[in-house]
Amino acid sequence: MLTDNNTSQGKKPCQLHWSRRSPPAFSHFLHFFLFSFIEYDTVIKNGTVIDTEKQVEVKADVAIRDGKVAAIGPDLAIANASTCRIIDATGQYVSPGLIDMHTHVYWGSTYWGIEAEPIGASTGVTTWVDAGSAGAYTFPGFRRHIIDRAQVRIFSLLHVSALGLTGRTFELTHDEMVDVDMAAATIEANRDRIKGIKVRMDRDATNNTGLRGIQRARELGDRTGLPVMIHIGLAPPHMADLLPYLKKGDILTHCCTGLSNRLVDDNGGLLPIYQQLKEQGVVLDLGHGTGSFNFSSAEAMARNDALPDVLSSDLHQISRSVNVYDLPTTLSKYLYMGLPLAQVIAKATYAPAQILNEPQLGVLKAGCPADIACFKLEEGSYTLRDAANVERTTNKMLVNTLTMVNGAILTPSKESAPHPWVVRDLATVAAMAEREECC
Repeated sequence: MLTDNNTSQGKKPCQLHWSRRSPPAFSHFLHFFLFSFIEYDTVIKNGTVIDTEKQVEVKADVAIRDGKVAAIGPDLAIANASTCRIIDATGQYVSPGLIDMHTHVYWGSTYWGIEAEPIGASTGVTTWVDAGSAGAYTFPGFRRHIIDRAQVRIFSLLHVSALGLTGRTFELTHDEMVDVDMAAATIEANRDRIKGIKVRMDRDATNNTGLRGIQRARELGDRTGLPVMIHIGLAPPHMADLLPYLKKGDILTHCCTGLSNRLVDDNGGLLPIYQQLKEQGVVLDLGHGTGSFNFSSAEAMARNDALPDVLSSDLHQISRSVNVYDLPTTLSKYLYMGLPLAQVIAKATYAPAQILNEPQLGVLKAGCPADIACFKLEEGSYTLRDAANVERTTNKMLVNTLTMVNGAILTPSKESAPHPWVVRDLATVAAMAEREECC
């Protein structure tokens, strides 16, 4: 007998389970009988499937029907082999579509925004979390013109400033723009897409306004029950001043920064603030960005078993052009540091899906959306760079070969040309020295 345990508990259906009341021999016969006569739209064959929940690799086929994963198993029988689309993934890894927890995709209306779809099609990112590009005044346009029209999935962390990230920085300068009431109203009208709150607490964004930004974000988070993502970089404010406003489930992004609010000391040891963050249950997000990933910090944290909970790119107009490029390149930096591929992929799929409370994403299970990415682990000599332009040479690079959302293959397309300010501001935003701050 087939049962759906998730449905019976009021959760989103994602996996059919065999009832323990069915005799094993009968279950095996019924499984063979049922799945020998099922017709599929697409089957990805001969690949290595990454189980992101268990963080293991399994040789298996993945079958898709009506936009959902229909079955996973070795040598799946295909009743309609002559009409089913077969994708040969020999030598490739088959993963849930990547979830980039920190991006900026409000193209055309903000300083930082990129276009999610052309990049997603060639990188395997099927779910994009926009980290504060839109605030209360600009979210309606973001929803209508970007989110609702996208083939990829887009969620938002609403900026506590009603202006969002329309400009490069200074968004917390004017008190009347840091409007908790308007932000709360926007969240209530868009609960399906707004998954949290964003605030940038660095020297430039705060612009001599002290702790007002994090105080308002905390108030908004408490009122709405949503987590707060806090951006750190150049002090002031200092981490010790920000810590009292963070609660369990809040997110600290740019955790591997080499700037003044870093989490490691000059000798590569963890500063006390790291343990305090973990004791409070704060999620650590990589948020690579143009100026927020430092190899020395990241490698020291890895040596101390203090890895980020989530690996994200902080992809935007400028980081797309220098040192970040895309999420697979970011993930390759952790492969270089010795993490197993399944663990790296899990930190960019299963982990952010849990934070977003979207458990049907970030996994490959029968009944879940067929958001799928295929990758090759190409061998060669590749140069990886951090925010200070420090280089590491690796012999492996994660390269996307196919991206699928709801069972439909995304077709790569050309991105729009960079905006004119990208070249102008590259040196400023790259934060090669502690003079300016990045997104």
